[in-house]
Amino acid sequence: MNEKVMNLLREKPLIIPKILFKNYKKMNITEEEFIVLIFLLNLGDKIIYNPEFFSSELNINKYKVMEIINNLFEKKVISIIVEKNIGNKTEEYITFDMLYSKLMNDVIECEENVKIETDVFSTFENEMGRPISPMEYDMIKQWVSDYKKELVIEALKEAVYNGVSNFRYIDKILYEWKKKGINSLDMLLKEKNLYNKRKEQVDYFEYNWLEDE
Repeated sequence: MNEKVMNLLREKPLIIPKILFKNYKKMNITEEEFIVLIFLLNLGDKIIYNPEFFSSELNINKYKVMEIINNLFEKKVISIIVEKNIGNKTEEYITFDMLYSKLMNDVIECEENVKIETDVFSTFENEMGRPISPMEYDMIKQWVSDYKKELVIEALKEAVYNGVSNFRYIDKILYEWKKKGINSLDMLLKEKNLYNKRKEQVDYFEYNWLEDE
């Protein structure tokens, strides 16, 4: 298979979209399917379904090509549509709208993640009154990955409020919340409310009424 692909690349250079190259494994596309998909993409946006031609160009068994194309169809990477041509003859076409849609969603998701992380970094620098270091940058990224963004920011504010605004302390706060099963801002607020109520009750019963004038 590798030799056949190398021969194809030597004869006819193929264009491989960078975004597809980076994301094909995430879409559960095998390397074999990826090669056939790239070949099909280079033929155009809407191509006639012609296994014999694909087999000849790729130098792969026709039935193997058909199996790979069917796999791509079942994975909702390509569509196979039936249309009538000028001579009123029915023809099958391969289109790539579903692939483009998947890639577009991935780009949007990446942009949103970058925006979220930028917001978190800015909040840290504002709260701490200084630029963050490369090591701190990596720690924040890891926190955002492991915990929700809102919890990371709340842990930062908790640390600043207690006058201990170092990253080890923030990490300890997040770890303690995780141990208690707190995984959302709502759960954290409820836990704080319960703590404050318990504290008020303790303060009330421990108050020395005899010394009150």
